Amino acid sequence: MVGIGGSLRAGSQSERALNIALEGAAEAGAKTLAITGSELVLPFYDSGIPERTPEAERLIEAVRNADGLIIVSPGYHGALSGLIKNALDYVEDLRTDSRPYLDGRGVGLVAVAYGWQAAVTTLDQLRTITHALRGWPTPLGGSVNSAETKFDEAGGASDEKTVGTLRLIGRHVTEFAQAKRG
Repeated sequence: MVGIGGSLRAGSQSERALNIALEGAAEAGAKTLAITGSELVLPFYDSGIPERTPEAERLIEAVRNADGLIIVSPGYHGALSGLIKNALDYVEDLRTDSRPYLDGRGVGLVAVAYGWQAAVTTLDQLRTITHALRGWPTPLGGSVNSAETKFDEAGGASDEKTVGTLRLIGRHVTEFAQAKRG
């Protein structure tokens, strides 16, 4: 299970949400890997340039080998962050694989924004991108309003319902991957 998310700020609200979702995946039996923040600082994706940085190669290989993904983006001005969008653009490098793009993979999606409008529109964009990449978004997605829910350094949040939803998203992705293998 690969988690992609966060912002350039270490320990951001979206990174903390990702960690909770990955905990849910681990509780369901998944081996997890988080690729966050500074690890997502990649050159703008260009399919015409075949050379990749070591960070881009790590991301591509992690996604290639993953049975499921959890993607968490902050909502900036009603949209997903450029950092997360650029990382998802690198999935194009999987186009010629036997499992192209995100084909056959469950994908848990979460948007964290300061307000409901940006959280909901960002989640919708993540679903659209996942469909375009042939992934299977979990039925339950997460929209987190960080004006109301605060994540703490201990790995929790001020709203237990949000924590439960994030863990459930992680479990759903893991269960999808297990069912697909079985």
